Amino acid sequence: MTPASRPVGGHPKTAADDAPTPGDLMSPRQRLRLVLVLGSLIAVGPLTIDMYLPALPAIVDDFRTTSAAVQLTLTGTLAGLALGQLLIGPLSDAVGRRAPLIAGLALHVVASVLCVFAPNIAVLGVLRVVQGLGVAAASVVAMAVVRDLFSGSAFATLLSRLLLVMGAAPILAPTLGSGLLGWTDWRGVFVALAVFGVLLVVVAALGLRETLPVGRRTRGGAAATVRVYGALLADRTFVGLVLVAGLAMAALFAYVAGSSFVLQEQYGLDEQEFGLAFGAGAVGLIAATQFNVRLLRRYSSQRILVAALGVGTVSGLALLAVAATGFGGLPSLLVSLWVVLASAGLAMPNAPALALSRHGEAAGTASALLGAVQFGVGALAAPLVGVLGTGAVAMALVVAGGMVAATVVLFVVVRPARLAVLEADPAVVAAH
Repeated sequence: MTPASRPVGGHPKTAADDAPTPGDLMSPRQRLRLVLVLGSLIAVGPLTIDMYLPALPAIVDDFRTTSAAVQLTLTGTLAGLALGQLLIGPLSDAVGRRAPLIAGLALHVVASVLCVFAPNIAVLGVLRVVQGLGVAAASVVAMAVVRDLFSGSAFATLLSRLLLVMGAAPILAPTLGSGLLGWTDWRGVFVALAVFGVLLVVVAALGLRETLPVGRRTRGGAAATVRVYGALLADRTFVGLVLVAGLAMAALFAYVAGSSFVLQEQYGLDEQEFGLAFGAGAVGLIAATQFNVRLLRRYSSQRILVAALGVGTVSGLALLAVAATGFGGLPSLLVSLWVVLASAGLAMPNAPALALSRHGEAAGTASALLGAVQFGVGALAAPLVGVLGTGAVAMALVVAGGMVAATVVLFVVVRPARLAVLEADPAVVAAH
């Protein structure tokens, strides 16, 4: 059995699975150090996306533009993340993980500095795309490093630990942004991002060793890259799981894009109150990602994913009903959002774990395609909220739509019953 075909979460190991991975040979202290380093890398994405959210209304006033135009700067970051991952993933499979990571972080630092001096909304939007291109390296490499070192339920477990950081970063980002706005303007947020980027370059250079041996690197240039992407896209189950992960992420980014205007303009929260409310919303996401570790000891990733999307769909529709009727006011809106976020917190580690377990031989490229779809769909969700309006109904419609679509794709494209067979029977996995 190849590493790509090992069962994920909740199923007995075969004899081939008993062969230790590099991660299995790490001491607890080494694992902790790895989690801290990769967690720092994963944090830069949410911080770059979310830290300036409390300043969106101020940017509208400063540049005398519209809320939809400012939301496009968020879309630009997500688009840069999507495109950057498609480029950096194959590159990291060909030359190793460290060099693309450090180069991408350096690009992020430069773009952050230039954002400080952006003269208009158009320039800021372009620079946010460049920021996304740079931070894509951190997202791809962190995921690929985990896949280089771990497989199966160990992969899903470590990914859940890293998603703790991904959940904590949105809590801290708007709160940090709100704090900065207390004594500086929105440009100061980008100064802080530049400083954090410099620190990450140092962390990556000193704290992360190369995890992809020369013998496992891909060769053949662009032609080989096209072939690998073709093989990935020909795998129906992989594509379906990637779409599920992307649509769940779309629901999350619809909340990210719309919450600043909904909570501040419709419900009257100030910048500091918004930071607290936004941060509180991520508590459900964090709790769910960590509860997922316990669930994996008893249930398969496939079963957890099905249940999470079912709950997410119901809570998304409830959110839409609350937004449309105003029933229960702000508390009902926030509770519905928290349940959606908790459901996403269970779906987001398991869908990628199931998808990447099928293609460990091309972890960087597979991670890139996964990340590109996640952030690409997110990039579409953000302006869709702006087009529909800045009210709670527009945000709730896209949030609920993302969860419903993810559930439909899971049952129509992935087919949970078939996925369970592929997980349980290694011979079937190898044939697919």
